[in-house]
Amino acid sequence: MKENYVIEAEELTKQFGTFVATDHISFKVHEGEIFGFLGANGAGKTTAMRMLCGLSKPTSGHATVAGYDVYHESEMVKRNIGYMSQKFSLYDDLTVAENLRLFGGIYGMKRRQIKGKTASLLHELGFENERNTMVRSLPLGWKQKLAFSLAIFHEPKIVFLDEPTGGVDPITRRQFWELIYRAADRGITVFVTTHYMDEAEYCDRVSIMVDGQIKALDTPAKLKEIFEADSMYEVFLALARTAIRTGS
Repeated sequence: MKENYVIEAEELTKQFGTFVATDHISFKVHEGEIFGFLGANGAGKTTAMRMLCGLSKPTSGHATVAGYDVYHESEMVKRNIGYMSQKFSLYDDLTVAENLRLFGGIYGMKRRQIKGKTASLLHELGFENERNTMVRSLPLGWKQKLAFSLAIFHEPKIVFLDEPTGGVDPITRRQFWELIYRAADRGITVFVTTHYMDEAEYCDRVSIMVDGQIKALDTPAKLKEIFEADSMYEVFLALARTAIRTGS
């Protein structure tokens, strides 16, 4: 049976002058997988994510995302992914419904699609009464849920989440992960960076970068076994201690 991969990276490298931010990394991500991409500040994970999102061209190596080459087909990559950062890509001066309509248009969805998807999404989130609420008035946790829903509004093959749960309480973080599970159940691949090691436990597989290289990649259970650790925090700490550089 053929493996279905939505991300394939081979010797992917990004160099700034003499500084190698991402150093010949190779890995594959399965369709529908929740893939954790971890690393301390300066490890190179943000640089790697920017290349995979088609925002930065590799210096060398090869990668495909959703079947498209990140170097030659970056615009097609962007059309087939969703993206959410810790800062949230929301327009505070628009209502919830207006944000959904705007992003649906940006993603090239037809009006009828946007209308139907808006109704079902508001129901799913319990936001029916907030349809005409200005986004700036929403609590942080609600903004977070809306931002994630916007990132997958167009049903992309993969969604990139760059430390999406920063600044929210543990209960809200857990609720957010329920949304991630639902997306994965629908076949959307989730590629997530986080500095919360308990969240690494929720991933199907986890990679850990140190000094621009992937030093570990496996399931959380297998990584804990390999490093004789009780938690992913202990695994991460063991690898982070080997780092030489401190910034990127």
